[in-house]
Amino acid sequence: MIKDRATKIIEMTISKTGKHGHAKCKFTAIDIFDGSKHEMLESSTHNVTIPNVTRAEFMLIDIADGALSLMDNESGDIREDLDLPKDQDLADKIEATFAADQASGKDTMCTVLKAIGKEQIIDVKSVNN
Repeated sequence: MIKDRATKIIEMTISKTGKHGHAKCKFTAIDIFDGSKHEMLESSTHNVTIPNVTRAEFMLIDIADGALSLMDNESGDIREDLDLPKDQDLADKIEATFAADQASGKDTMCTVLKAIGKEQIIDVKSVNN
């Protein structure tokens, strides 16, 4: 966690211990939701908070005015609380995949990432039913 954001560390450097105390660790990370880059400098003896990240697959049932209807394959519950992602490329990919799958009789599966109270669709794929 850097600046209260769930991030993935892409680089870490450690400085040597100096005359003023402990070694320092510099973390460079990417936000898992929006891809923004963040840095943090922390003493090597301090604890760092890590987010609990979960990934789940949901079947896409419908798209209406940017809102998605998703079904949990395990429980069969329908959820309608997620919208198309703000990333236009991914939103276009979801719509195109769903339209193609509807025509060919395949199911469309969306991968949802959840951490620190946020949820976001990060990928879409076709599966044979």
